[in-house]
Amino acid sequence: MLQTVWVSLPGSAALREPACHRGGRQTSWKCRFVRTIIQHPCGRHDTKRPGKARMLKKIHICLCFFFVSGILYEISLLSGCFSYVPMSKHFLTPEQVLNLGKSIIFLETTERLEPPPLVSCSVESAARIYQDRPIILFMKGLTNETALDVNSNYAAFSLLSSMKNVFIFPLQMETVFQETPLLQWYNQVVPEQEKNWVHVSSDASRLALIWKYGGIYMDTDVISIRPIPEESFLAAQKSRFSSNGIFGFPAHHKFIWDCMENFVLKYNGNIWGNQGPFLMTRMLKTICNLTDFKGTEDHSCRNISFLNPQRFYPIPYPAWGRYYQVWDKIPSFNHSYALHLWNFMNHNRKAVVAGSNTLAEKLYKAYCPTTYEDLIQNAKLRDFTQSEDVA
Repeated sequence: MLQTVWVSLPGSAALREPACHRGGRQTSWKCRFVRTIIQHPCGRHDTKRPGKARMLKKIHICLCFFFVSGILYEISLLSGCFSYVPMSKHFLTPEQVLNLGKSIIFLETTERLEPPPLVSCSVESAARIYQDRPIILFMKGLTNETALDVNSNYAAFSLLSSMKNVFIFPLQMETVFQETPLLQWYNQVVPEQEKNWVHVSSDASRLALIWKYGGIYMDTDVISIRPIPEESFLAAQKSRFSSNGIFGFPAHHKFIWDCMENFVLKYNGNIWGNQGPFLMTRMLKTICNLTDFKGTEDHSCRNISFLNPQRFYPIPYPAWGRYYQVWDKIPSFNHSYALHLWNFMNHNRKAVVAGSNTLAEKLYKAYCPTTYEDLIQNAKLRDFTQSEDVA
């Protein structure tokens, strides 16, 4: 009846025999079960039987087909037999998506549910640049009971949810910190008494998620412009100083585990960045002899790439306002993989305005066009409403 099973999905081709042996004994029996069903279908149609028996046989075969389809889907989630997930993303749990590997992870540790345009642009640009990878936005304000979907009243939420490789999940910190050195710290800390809790909780969550599942973490003010070729990397904000706004490692990398241990040992929530860029920098210094960058070369130490500031920070933080200025000649950013827009420095809340011709507007047009179009529509609606009020 069936000889081969094909899964038609993004970035995936077919059922591969060797993959059935990667997950050990438990995975193997599932794959053997699949092969048995495929090679020995539920029943065969006998044309010599009377019409009534023939009809019953057809019904039996149809029921078997639907049963097998359900079994194949369940097995595809639990084993390595399929290289990607063949069902609607809305039925998947965070762990199932993270276990696919190579996720791009964003965090929103405030309670807001409507991602502002810069957050939307960051996620959309990553989804466009990394089309074969899951893009995950964890939101603290979202709960399992929050009914939000593509028809949500939150426009940016609906926009991001509609993208095929973007997943939006609740950020449940206690679950994230399980089986890491950060759990004890989390159980003892009092968030209401923490001066920088939004930042500190984000610093901790990104470490735990990358250690458990691997992939790339990005701040929500990072616009992706081309793929990052490195797997284990830190981003230099300047010579001899590492950012924690973007970094990537495979799962269970020792450097990230050591960072989590140091996070707890040297914890001081009153010093901004002590658990973030200062943590990454001091841990890197324990294993590497950091030197100044010359030109656009990257540094490497212990199989960790320390990427040149040009890769993500071609405009340094003292000049962050240049993103919201008009340039005579737009830079090419040929040496950059992504651009950090320094939203933390943006206390006056400068925003992208349609028709302003600023550098940020041009970046939106090029790398997150759907977000930009939504921005224009909202501006038109706002202008129309204001004109109606005046009238």
